[in-house]
Amino acid sequence: MGKRLDGTSMFTGIGAGFTNAFSQLSGQYSDGLTLENLNDALTNTNFTNNAYGTTFASYMTNNFNNLDKNSDGKISANEIQDLMAQMATQGLTREQIIALAGSSGLSTSLQETVLSHFDQIDKNKDGKVTNQEIQSYGVESDLEKRKIEDRNRLVNGMSMFYESDSDYEGSLLDYRYLDDKTSN
Repeated sequence: MGKRLDGTSMFTGIGAGFTNAFSQLSGQYSDGLTLENLNDALTNTNFTNNAYGTTFASYMTNNFNNLDKNSDGKISANEIQDLMAQMATQGLTREQIIALAGSSGLSTSLQETVLSHFDQIDKNKDGKVTNQEIQSYGVESDLEKRKIEDRNRLVNGMSMFYESDSDYEGSLLDYRYLDDKTSN
């Protein structure tokens, strides 16, 4: 059995991406991380050579008004921490996963799995997936795989008619109609 689906690395990677981009950018601009400074950084070749940082700087630029909670015209370290806490508790949208997860050093298989099963993972249908929802989906998927494996093992161990090599005394026909017998 493979490793169970877990979104911890995705949330951790995205948090690290914001922390690193913020640290790099705030160190370059003494007047703080303003929208003008973010736009400048995105045209600065010293910064844009780092695709990792560029992705997070672009996200901060595009969402500047939502991130600048106190409306002082700057994004602070506390506002970045609030963003990461919000993402951790409320989850990530499909768009956030597409925009941020690939640049966070995350395995593409985790990202692809979460995106391809997004609607099934999002149990409360709020348009976001939390790590808890991802882990819950992983457990459910493992259980379903095991049920199928157990059913296949049982079927493969049965004789087509009577006489069986397994401990089950019956035939494949009995198994086929087992659900009908138990529902009566």
